[in-house]
Amino acid sequence: MKSQWECFLENLGVWEGSFTNFSPQGTLLSDTPSRLSLEQLNGSQKVRLTLSRSGRDLVREFSSVGGGLLFFENGSFSEGLIQLGPFSEFGGELAFVRENRRLRLVQLFDKTGNLSELTLIREHLAGTPTTERPPLQLDDLLGEWQGQAVTIYRDLRSPDIYSTTLKLQLDNTGRLIQNTSFAERTITSTATIKGSIVLFDENPEKQIQVLFLPDGASATSPLKVQLRQPLFLEAGWLIQPNLRQRMIRSYNDKGEWVSLTLVTEQRV
Repeated sequence: MKSQWECFLENLGVWEGSFTNFSPQGTLLSDTPSRLSLEQLNGSQKVRLTLSRSGRDLVREFSSVGGGLLFFENGSFSEGLIQLGPFSEFGGELAFVRENRRLRLVQLFDKTGNLSELTLIREHLAGTPTTERPPLQLDDLLGEWQGQAVTIYRDLRSPDIYSTTLKLQLDNTGRLIQNTSFAERTITSTATIKGSIVLFDENPEKQIQVLFLPDGASATSPLKVQLRQPLFLEAGWLIQPNLRQRMIRSYNDKGEWVSLTLVTEQRV
């Protein structure tokens, strides 16, 4: 097993791309070119991050990683608040790393708990091709997906590795039927489809939205985060027509962040 610091170093390099902001309904609000440099300083246990966008530079230095940040062995990671609190803003970032590409998603909620803004960050290593997937569509996901999940924990106990199955199909009324199987559990849920939004609306108090985004990305978010209720934030990335990754950041009913899961699945 790599250390968390070694996993972090998988992100070294100069990443060029853009920060694209969307409303919760998927309306494009802004698109800002970006350049992010992650460099190790003199071979020491220190990394400098320099983010340039809109003519401004943000500089951070790391000598360790932790807190609200966890990494997988390929460099993919998530950062966010470790506790959901009353009357406070909430959110998290989910980030995939694959070859010369990174795809990152930030989900933000306002002080009343409502989903307020999404930021999609698409990046490639400087000097490499900028290949990008088309915007995600429902037809891209229909069918059966089989995969493997790795769950890592905030307390750094041993990861859990298990197989997963995801089945997505339409019924004769046009509703989406989703069957998810993992760790000997199967969950069935249904959703309404409205253009680029899939809304799991069976429980009006706990509606979950999946928003289709550019570059094969998707954002799965509760429309409202609530105290004393478990919750999760999820991002998806269709890397190839039959290859997809999903990342899930999970919180318990006390509002505490407990784990991070990366699913790599293929359509069968």
